[in-house]
Amino acid sequence: MAEGVFLSILERKGQSSDFIIDSAGTLGAHIGELADRRMRFFAEKRGYTLTHRSRKFTRADFGKFDWIIVMDDRNFDDVKSMAMTSEEVSKIHRMVDFCHKSDATYVPDPYYGGDQGFENVIDLLEDACEGLFSEVRGKK
Repeated sequence: MAEGVFLSILERKGQSSDFIIDSAGTLGAHIGELADRRMRFFAEKRGYTLTHRSRKFTRADFGKFDWIIVMDDRNFDDVKSMAMTSEEVSKIHRMVDFCHKSDATYVPDPYYGGDQGFENVIDLLEDACEGLFSEVRGKK
C-alpha cells in the first residue's frame, strides 16, 4: 500500500521517473499474491490502484535501494538483522518517523481491525509518505 501512496505523490509532483519504488515483506508468507482484497477496496476508494505482488525482502535489497522503510519495530529488527554494515543499517527507517499529523509509533496490521483498520492505515501512510517525500527530496 505504501508504494501506491508514494507513487501517487511522485506522479502528482511530476517526479515518478526519478525514483524506483518497491515493496517487500519480511516473512514472505504471501509471495506472488496481490494485496488483501479489503486493502485494495479501501485503497481504490481513495484513488490508489494496488497491483504490486508480494515478495520477500532479501539482502540484495540493501544494494538496490537507498531508503528501506519498515512499518513496525518487528520489521525493523528483522531487516536490521540482515544488514552487514553500518551503512546498510542507516538505510532502514520506520514509516511513522515521517508522519507530521499523527503521533503513531508504528503502522498497525489492519487485517484484524475491521474497516476502520484499513482506513487508519491509509491515513497514516498518506501522512508518512508526504513527510518521506519531503525528507528524500531534501537529501537528493
